[in-house]
Amino acid sequence: MNATDPALQDEDPLGLYTRGAGRAREWWRVSPSGRAHMYRIEHGQGEDGAVGEVDIDTEIDLDNLEAKLLKWRREGFVSEAQRADEARAAQAGSAFSVALQRAVEAACEAKAAQVRLQTHTPFVRIGNVDLPRGEPNALVPRVNAAYLFTGRGGDIVQDIVENRRVMLIGHTGSGKTSFIEQVAARAGYGVLRANMNGQTTIGDFVGFWTVKGGETIWVDGVLPVAMREGYWLIIDELDFAEPSILAVLTAVLEPNGRLLLKERGNEIVEPHPSFRLFATANAAGAMSAYRHLYQGANLLNEAFLDRWRVYLFDYLSLEEETEVLLRTLPVITRQLAHTLAAIAADCRAAFAREDLASAFSTRRLIDWAELMLRTGDVERAAGPAIYAKVSADDAALIRSVIRHHVIFDA
Repeated sequence: MNATDPALQDEDPLGLYTRGAGRAREWWRVSPSGRAHMYRIEHGQGEDGAVGEVDIDTEIDLDNLEAKLLKWRREGFVSEAQRADEARAAQAGSAFSVALQRAVEAACEAKAAQVRLQTHTPFVRIGNVDLPRGEPNALVPRVNAAYLFTGRGGDIVQDIVENRRVMLIGHTGSGKTSFIEQVAARAGYGVLRANMNGQTTIGDFVGFWTVKGGETIWVDGVLPVAMREGYWLIIDELDFAEPSILAVLTAVLEPNGRLLLKERGNEIVEPHPSFRLFATANAAGAMSAYRHLYQGANLLNEAFLDRWRVYLFDYLSLEEETEVLLRTLPVITRQLAHTLAAIAADCRAAFAREDLASAFSTRRLIDWAELMLRTGDVERAAGPAIYAKVSADDAALIRSVIRHHVIFDA
């Protein structure tokens, strides 16, 4: 190995690299080749404890293997040797874990005591976190009764209680924005959204002067409106924002940070106690390896990211997405829901390998399922729900994935 990544030095590259579990388990296997200085790599999917059918089998040289190892590591693949190292590290760190657990229990008790002092405030429980209720208003999102809160959201809800600035990063359609909206819907907080993908200017964001009825007046942008009124502001696709917008955000990102409106004679906007600030991004931080899939995304530096709590928001697991389908469409069977979720999982795996240029969201999956219930035809429903939204090459690959599951899972 060369010095491109110190973590790869002295590492034996041979062996099995896996990620996921159950039917969603994906693997790469590296073995010696019959030719000097060459390696054989194979790819496939299979249940835990099995290798499964091979769909890629090729030979590469050492330089290409190093690049593959780095790519696999970024994508979450772990070798058997790495898993053994993690187990040894966990055992060695048991004393630290005990001390940490005691500190966690003390912190939880302190928070519970604080909640007891605020018994006059009504709360709503989301997961295992009590969130104070907001005041009903027209901007409170509609509750989606089928929405599934999973374990991934507990820390985020606690951050909302503590008024932290939260950024959710992940692929398109992984549920970043809908998670925040559904928390707000249940707790009764109004939500404003600002989409940074070429749709929001600095004037829309902060405010601008305009003439109305012969009088020059100031119009607040989405940020000061949210701060004054106590709304939750979601800045979608922050990695596409103009530098001027990122500059304005810097001061507001501090806890209880204030906004300085220079255009209004340096007026200072104080945040309402209920104001919360969120952002979503596709290619920031740990997702920066996928920036080439999101053309136009900007690099958010670490100093800026350090002002946020950043959470990697992945797609739902196969079992979780099956449950969402059953909640949304209770007339379908668990077997049918499982097959549809498996199709989505395979399409996402192809997207991660860059065999597909289009992501596969839960929203798209539900839309397809609803059309199937109307038409009774898998292909007819897939036309407007899937195929017409992607390139011809992507449609052909997705069609092959669908047919594979429809035939073999029947």
